[in-house]
Amino acid sequence: MSVQDLPKLELHLHIEGAAPPDFIRGLASEKSVDLGGVFREDGSYDYRDFVHFLSVYEAATSVLQTPEDYARLLTAVLEESAAQGVIYTETFVSPDFCGGSDVEAWKDYLLAMKEAAERAEARLGIVSQGIVTCIRHFGPERARAPARCAAETAGDWITGFGIGGDEGKGSLRDFAYSFDMAREAGLHLTAHAGEWGGPQSVRDALDDLHVERIGHGVRAIEDPALVDRLAEDGITLEVCPGSNVTLGVYPSWGAHPIQKLRERGVRVTVSTDDPPFFHTTMTREYAELERTFGWEPADFLEISRTALDAAFCDADTRAQIAEKLKDHPQ
Repeated sequence: MSVQDLPKLELHLHIEGAAPPDFIRGLASEKSVDLGGVFREDGSYDYRDFVHFLSVYEAATSVLQTPEDYARLLTAVLEESAAQGVIYTETFVSPDFCGGSDVEAWKDYLLAMKEAAERAEARLGIVSQGIVTCIRHFGPERARAPARCAAETAGDWITGFGIGGDEGKGSLRDFAYSFDMAREAGLHLTAHAGEWGGPQSVRDALDDLHVERIGHGVRAIEDPALVDRLAEDGITLEVCPGSNVTLGVYPSWGAHPIQKLRERGVRVTVSTDDPPFFHTTMTREYAELERTFGWEPADFLEISRTALDAAFCDADTRAQIAEKLKDHPQ
């Protein structure tokens, strides 16, 4: 069996960042919103570097203004994921973009997304969960509102809490209050670190926020003691190789440390991050890993089982996905 035909699990996907450019352009046209500067002439998203990417991301998100907009967006995202062979996905959603982190408004957005997720599961077979994120460059005080939204809607579709945004802004310890709130509500925890912030940002996420997973985390390879700690503690990395290469964290797929991390015993998974922004898909990620590192179906199935073990889902969902993986023994 080709590796492209294997069932895939994705743990690191931003809902707005996964929006097809045509979807955003169409919504902007419906709402008569001018998105000048967001797109290149070929129709793809236009940005210069990571910081500019964040600005373009937020500009594109500005056309998403109602619960129905997010329901349509999630439908489009899950259709694309299912077309890539994804059977389980976790997507980051931010109440900052869904009702301004007002709890009652957030509940309306959440209901619309949950219903869209249920329809997609029934129609396409793809199972999804939502992870609420606060935005690091919005600051720690503003992070408390999305944490409250997450805490008050924990369970069912919302199963995790995390932090994204510019790793160069502020200190992770300043967000501890929000993470404590989410933890007390029973939510699983993850944090973007070790992409731009270096190995110390990974240590900070572990020591100050006590997360179970790390978004990216690849810069840990620069600190052998940290790599040992990740392996010994069973911390899972949500690795997004195509994103890292496109943004210049690494100059090429061959220079990416995902294989070295695996060899050192670190639990790694594969995701696309913001796929249309980075011109990737789960199919392309698999193809590049096969081409660059010689990964075979057994390697990818190991990655999928690692993702399932680390997934922020309940036992019944885990068993359901495990059954699908059993159809593809190593």
